[in-house]
Amino acid sequence: MNGFDIADYDFELPPERIAQSGVEPRDSSRLLAFQRGGKRFEHRVFRELIDYLERGDLLVLNRTKVIPARLEARKPTGGKLEVLLLRELRSGVWTAYLKPAKRVAVGGLLEFDAADRRITATVESVLDDGARTLRFSEDMKPHLEHLGAIPFPPYLQVPDTREARARYQTVFANDPGSVAAPTAGLHFTQGLLEKIHRAGVGIWPVTLHVGAGTFKPVAESIEAHTMHSEQYVIPLETSDAINAAKRDGRRVIAVGTTVVRTLESAFRDDPEVNAGPKKWLEAGLGETDIFIRPPYEFQVIDALVTNFHLPRSTLLMLVAAFAGFETMRAAYDQALEHEYRFFSLGDAMFIQ
Repeated sequence: MNGFDIADYDFELPPERIAQSGVEPRDSSRLLAFQRGGKRFEHRVFRELIDYLERGDLLVLNRTKVIPARLEARKPTGGKLEVLLLRELRSGVWTAYLKPAKRVAVGGLLEFDAADRRITATVESVLDDGARTLRFSEDMKPHLEHLGAIPFPPYLQVPDTREARARYQTVFANDPGSVAAPTAGLHFTQGLLEKIHRAGVGIWPVTLHVGAGTFKPVAESIEAHTMHSEQYVIPLETSDAINAAKRDGRRVIAVGTTVVRTLESAFRDDPEVNAGPKKWLEAGLGETDIFIRPPYEFQVIDALVTNFHLPRSTLLMLVAAFAGFETMRAAYDQALEHEYRFFSLGDAMFIQ
């Protein structure tokens, strides 16, 4: 195995290792810490992440917020469908998956029951991946809390309660737009973040709205897989801080694969400046469909906080590209042997 074949990313995971609830407090989850290309693993508690951080490091968080994107709709004839909103293209126009999709043709009408009125949506087009473009009769965002449900991953058998919704958001979630949580951030408490800040570590935000395609398994071959495009925003203050850190030789630590994809996508290389290479991170709004897998040369991040991911997933391939394929496999063997909890509400790794 070398990390170039999809079968290299298979592993057997007992169902009881899939976390169905998050531990409390959040930072009492477990942490597997190791170095890139290394074979020495340390078993810690997540709040001890601070022991691995150094004054001058930058910790970059994704402050996206999960929206209640799963809706129930009906056709004028009475048939019911499930609608998973993916992304708002412009006011009142969203991409969405319909289930069952074949029941509604282009031009078809869907109806939704808001608290005091009926909202409709017209199917405008069918996209290459099977998603539909829907034009709603009014802005849906104010109605989502009432009409929608949180689209928990299918391996999470949890009720859509207020408590479950809160636990599936990071404590720093601020920008609504995701259909899945940036799960590496779920381990942080406000107290831990304050302690990290007092230790001289800079904490800076980006936003990448997580789409359903991020977690889609690679079906047949790595080379044939295409990523869905996702939107990100890097504030100017964040890019300035990261550029200064890279210039000074200080570490940039990504909290989660969404942050990795954001920062690596925004990297720029300008050989025209000062008669020598200038490399920097570009601020602003961007789109990314970057697929990071071995081999990949990382330009921005120096360390990574991440969860334990699904077999055959692009997230697992990103971790293999960063840690080294053999080290990633050894880390997952350690996690299985020591009964770590996997996936969204499970435990974490710190790779440096």
